[in-house]
Amino acid sequence: MSSVSLEVPAARVAAAREALDAWVREVVDWHFDPATGCPFWLERAKTLGWDPRREVKGFDDLRRFGEFDDEWLRGGPVQRWVPRGMAGKPVYVFETGGTTGTPKTRINCEDFRIDYEIFADTMSEEHFPKGANWLMLGPSGPRRLRLAVEHLAQYRGGICFCVDLDPRWVIKLIKKGWSEHLQAYKDHVIDQGITILQANHDIRCMFTTPKLLEALALRLESMGTSIRKIGIQGVFCGGTEFTPQWNRFAHEELLDGAYMIPMYGNTLMGLAPSAPTGPHNNYKIAYYPPQPRAAIEVVDFDDPNRIVDYGQTGRVKLTTLTKEFFMPGFLERDEGEREAPYDRAPWDGVSGVRPYRGFASTTTVGVY
Repeated sequence: MSSVSLEVPAARVAAAREALDAWVREVVDWHFDPATGCPFWLERAKTLGWDPRREVKGFDDLRRFGEFDDEWLRGGPVQRWVPRGMAGKPVYVFETGGTTGTPKTRINCEDFRIDYEIFADTMSEEHFPKGANWLMLGPSGPRRLRLAVEHLAQYRGGICFCVDLDPRWVIKLIKKGWSEHLQAYKDHVIDQGITILQANHDIRCMFTTPKLLEALALRLESMGTSIRKIGIQGVFCGGTEFTPQWNRFAHEELLDGAYMIPMYGNTLMGLAPSAPTGPHNNYKIAYYPPQPRAAIEVVDFDDPNRIVDYGQTGRVKLTTLTKEFFMPGFLERDEGEREAPYDRAPWDGVSGVRPYRGFASTTTVGVY
């Protein structure tokens, strides 16, 4: 059984599922309507042998599309992903890591803003005060995170300060075994963060990754101060390998009383914040996607159409459902345990997220 102990009334779970099914119908209708759909899906529809607008009645019907091939997102022209219904709107393009060849790309018009506004509305005023300035101590360049966190700060009435950070260079240093260079680059990134924090900008909130949070906290400790003492009240922290052990270590040794929200997310999904975590649940982290805009299934390693039981291990299967981007049945490079619904998210989540065992030996985790 799941260790998420909060009981959720069956009626709420059923209502969330009905809302998901209704949204699936709306999104599929949009992406396969010649007036609003994108060239990729309109062309794809000609090869299916069935009409998605007539035959997709709910989320379960998306299995008829089969698995989404991530190679479709590598290379251009990227315009084939821009829905006709978005014609004339400014288009952003965000990239995934790009450490395994040509990066996967996702177009955005407003999705990154919408996703982070939904998340921002769940933040407590106590830990993430409105009007507070933010530090974005994470990846820059062609990644969604930089603009998304900046918008999050602005949406809550603050200003965001950013650093330069190229995670692809970090990955290269790790693969080459250049540990001295790796440490120098990490120091360079932390130097930038410290400079901003000491510049009297009244920064009280921060996004960073677990590895950079640890490096920052240790640097501040060597300076006779701490995350909390330098003014940070709330930390929004995301990374692929965010273990309960590290979560406890962060709370007991690094944060000095600052509040932290663990997050699992990526360019293709958006973001999935953790349910409340702490001593009450042994610092376990269970992530819940922003349904109905994205849904996660934890599926059998050998049969991606079979969802595992609660508490069991499987591969993360992501479906993204927005008017800008439709991605059914994408098998992530992650695995984890299926988690039951909880009060704020009456749908499935995932815990113990880590690199998928089929790729783990070839996956290099850098700043995350």
